[in-house]
Amino acid sequence: MELPFIVTPTLVTWKKFLYKATNTMKSLNRILNPHFVTGFSDAEANFFVRVSKKESSLAGWTVEPVFSMRLHYKDLNLLYLIQRFFGVGKVYPHVEIEEATFRVGSIKELDLIIKHFDMYPLLTKKSSDFILFKEVFEIIKLKEHLNIEGILKIANLKASMNTKLEVNDLPNIVPVPLPSLPLITIRDINPYWLAGFTSGDGCFSVNVIKSKAKLGETSWIRYILTQHNRDENLMSVIAAYLGCGKINKDHKATSLVVQRLSDIIKTIIPLFDKHQLEGVKVKDYADFKKVAHLMDEKAHLTKEGLDEIRKIKNGMNKKRKMIKVTDENINP
Repeated sequence: MELPFIVTPTLVTWKKFLYKATNTMKSLNRILNPHFVTGFSDAEANFFVRVSKKESSLAGWTVEPVFSMRLHYKDLNLLYLIQRFFGVGKVYPHVEIEEATFRVGSIKELDLIIKHFDMYPLLTKKSSDFILFKEVFEIIKLKEHLNIEGILKIANLKASMNTKLEVNDLPNIVPVPLPSLPLITIRDINPYWLAGFTSGDGCFSVNVIKSKAKLGETSWIRYILTQHNRDENLMSVIAAYLGCGKINKDHKATSLVVQRLSDIIKTIIPLFDKHQLEGVKVKDYADFKKVAHLMDEKAHLTKEGLDEIRKIKNGMNKKRKMIKVTDENINP
């Protein structure tokens, strides 16, 4: 199912859309590959622990561990597929900010989430957060969070995670050392993981740029993955796995860029034709693929071909036409 891109719907319209989307997802007989789910989680998931005061609790504090993914609601269908894959959690729409969240918060359900990532490990440095999150989970399972000593253990773990500690009244908070992570190698890269990672953090870029060629312009296509510099090794390993691409680095981010047409035709397109992308990125990939084939046929060397490529480019990524959902076109 192609879910429409929603533009500022009313609450009533949103509820109708959500109803229709939910029931359509239930009718699909498609389950995501587990490596894909881990790859997408490496790009988009969050392991979060909230520590807050609660006078009614034995320790005076409460702990809430949460696994979540928050996306623009043009990818609502993908969130439902992920919910179906795990078989736990709920999808929550945020109408005002045009987003939706998949969230898992109960200890029983988080046990299934943790078992998944134990079996299909994260490859980015996000795995550090997962390891610390898992330690918090074990403390809660043992009910140690019901006393102040357990709360302090959790606070020390949280202080080393992805978000800063939000409490100021706990004494002597000492962030734990970050976990020691194994070095990622080519053997760790699964093509479904790469499809999931690309569905989250990948970019299929098409540009028409000035050139010394006869037409004064030419087309340029690139497959790009970008991560924080802490994952520089992972980017290099992905490049080695693909056997192509160039690593670019600035003061904050490391990018893998594949722009040679022959590499795109012989490596990138066969990879994602066989190992399916998900979500709105599918549309960008389809357009990218059209342009790659046009260029492979030398169409970009003609005015007509270059105009066609420009037209495709102008409908991709953030420029993709948005379809407004109204009460007239949503009829559950």
